[in-house]
Order: sequence, then C-alpha cells, then structure tokens
Amino acid sequence: MKGQLHFNPKPPGYLKNSKLFKVAYPNSGGLRPKLVGNQLRFSLGLTVRRWFGVSEFFLPMPSNLDFSQVKEFTILPKNGYFYLEMSYEVEKQQHNLDIGQALSIDLGTSDNLAACVDTLGNSLLIDSRAMKAMNQLWNKKVATRKEGKPEGYWDNWLDRVTRKRNHQMRDGINKSAKLIVNHCLKYGIGTLIVGWNEGFKSNSNLGKLNNQKFVQMPLGKLKNRLKELCDLHGIRFLKTEEAYTSKASFLDGDSLPKYGQKPTGWKASGKRIKRGLYQSDNGIIVNADLNGAAKCDSFSRNREIGG
Repeated sequence: MKGQLHFNPKPPGYLKNSKLFKVAYPNSGGLRPKLVGNQLRFSLGLTVRRWFGVSEFFLPMPSNLDFSQVKEFTILPKNGYFYLEMSYEVEKQQHNLDIGQALSIDLGTSDNLAACVDTLGNSLLIDSRAMKAMNQLWNKKVATRKEGKPEGYWDNWLDRVTRKRNHQMRDGINKSAKLIVNHCLKYGIGTLIVGWNEGFKSNSNLGKLNNQKFVQMPLGKLKNRLKELCDLHGIRFLKTEEAYTSKASFLDGDSLPKYGQKPTGWKASGKRIKRGLYQSDNGIIVNADLNGAAKCDSFSRNREIGG
C-alpha cells in the first residue's frame, strides 16, 4: 500500500528486442547433461533439431569439480558472451568459535569499502579506492563511447569493457569478504554484524560524483557474500540498521534511534570534524567509519537483549 515503503521499488527488468534468456539444466531427469570423456553434452531438444538441424553441443567439464556433485547447470548470456554456472552443495566447516565475540561492519561511502571492529579490540579497514578507480574509469569509457549516439546505444566494445569491470568488481568483493571472514576465524569470533538500511542507495544524495562512486559499488553483493561465507563456516550473521551511526558517538554511549524514529531533541555527543575523522564529546579523535561500526555492534546487541 502507498506510504508503507521508505524507498521506491523498481519495476521488473523485462527482456526487450532480441535479448536472450538463461537456460537451466538440472543434473537429473531426461534432460540432464551427460559427461562424455571430459566434455559435457547438452541436448537441445527435438524442436531445435527439427528447425536448425542441431541436436546437441559440448562444453568442457572443469577438472576441479565432481560431475556427480553438481545439482544444476545454468547457461547465462552476459555482455555478449555465454557463461556456464554450476551449482553444487558444499559441506559446512567446523570451527571453534565463540558466539559471544562479534565483528561489526560499517559499509563505507568514501575511501573504505568496509570498516570493521571486533569485541576483542581489533580493527580492520578494507580500502575501496582501487575498486572505485576502476569503476570511475569504466564510467568514463562508456560515456565517451556513447557520446553523440542515440539513447540506448550499445555495441560489442561496450560489452567487453563492461564484462571486464564486472569481473573486477566481483573479484574485489570476493577477496574483501574472505579477508573479513578469515579475521573472524583467526580470532575465534562467532558473530558477524553488518549495518544495512534497505533502500539507502535509492535515496542517496551525495552529489553527482559521490553518488556515482557510492551507488555503483556492489555493497549488496558484499553483504550477500559475507552471509554465504558465514553459513559455510558456522558464523552467526546479523543484519542491523545503521541509521545515524555516522552521527552518534560510540565512545560517549549515544543512543541509536531506528530509521525514521529519531526522538525530538535527540542530538549526538560528538561530531565529524573532517572526512574520515570523528571527535567525541571529550575531544578523542577516532576513525569515523570504525565509530560507525562500533555503534552498529552496540545497537544490535541492545536490540537482542531488549528483544
């Protein structure tokens, strides 16, 4: 109903013109691919065979995967190429973790992709400047290529640079998530807390350049990848609100209102004195993102205690 969402939902991305669908082959039943030597044989069915005279095609089977363990094969058309994705189950790993110890993450909008602080007194910053530089270069290339062209123009060259950019973003996200989870495993931390507000990107108003850097960064994919790794290693994953964490002071014990429910007269004890630095009420200067991460942790724990 109108007024119940604090962000504008996007319409479904329907296919237009000659765009292609993804095709899934379950590894069971009559249409399952067959392993012939080190090649996967995919059947195209009677209709394709009747119309085009082609009944099958072959793709190499990766040597590091067990064919019998694959649950589904999916062929995806992306950026002018076709990709084969294989879905399979992995066994959860057992670790000696303390669920009472937590690592809290504040997703950054400036030079830090993620600022992390744990209950053992350790902190960890994931630099995002390299990823943002690659993303900015992609935006510049696309804008230059499309200059003077009709709206919606796209070509094979744009497919190629976009594919490279997507691979770079995915690689950066996977490595960042692994660094964070490895930190938890190293120190026996059993709880991971991520500050997250639904729809915060759609309502961002940081200026044209900062919006480009922030909105196009795959923060949602980082959150999802962290959850996947937490499930794999037996780490408890918590998602909590991060509204007002950039203003509230952890060192001064400021309360953290929920999004849209800030009490009348609420005021933070400290303040940001410049980008990346936060000053508490008694003059202590700390990293602003780490202050936000610590507030996410305290807010989540208070919410659990209070129910």
